[in-house]
Amino acid sequence: MDDQLARVLDDLHREGRSHDGPLADRLRRLRNMTPDAARLIATLIRARRAASVLEIGTSNGYSAIWCADAVRDTGGRLTTVEIDGARVTAALANLERAGVRDHVDVVHGDGAETLADTPDASVDLVVLDAERPAYVDYWPHLRRVLKPYGIVAVDNAVSHREQLAAFHELLTAEKEFAVALHQTGDGVLTAIRLR
Repeated sequence: MDDQLARVLDDLHREGRSHDGPLADRLRRLRNMTPDAARLIATLIRARRAASVLEIGTSNGYSAIWCADAVRDTGGRLTTVEIDGARVTAALANLERAGVRDHVDVVHGDGAETLADTPDASVDLVVLDAERPAYVDYWPHLRRVLKPYGIVAVDNAVSHREQLAAFHELLTAEKEFAVALHQTGDGVLTAIRLR
């Protein structure tokens, strides 16, 4: 990670915490990942040598910068999806400022629709950091788009455990997936497709 990118991440982390602190309405919050959770997911991208990463829930691009830095190392590409137009604009500016814009496709759209349009067995790693109740409905498409040994990484798996309970149970019931809950940041749930 170069100095410019590290400075941008530090600035965005501070700005996100300052912005979200006084807001009671969670939809108005940026809801960025913790640095530790983003670092874990970036490490998974590098370990998997992921060429194709899909992130659902861009916000202002904080976690996308971590992922873009990782795919820059693997020679891959990140597609990140955000439904809010103002946040898409902010993410594009932040990715540019961090120097990783050339490694990312930012989609202004709905995560479920993007998943439905993604080709079979085309994604090495999917990051879920969006509206948690939707993840159960995402599951058929998540299974379909993942390559063998592809990974699903879900943020907020400890901080919002109750909202992810049904999804966690669904993953755990799948015999072809190795599932683990990591006590990192706000918690990262991972599922690796074994076959």
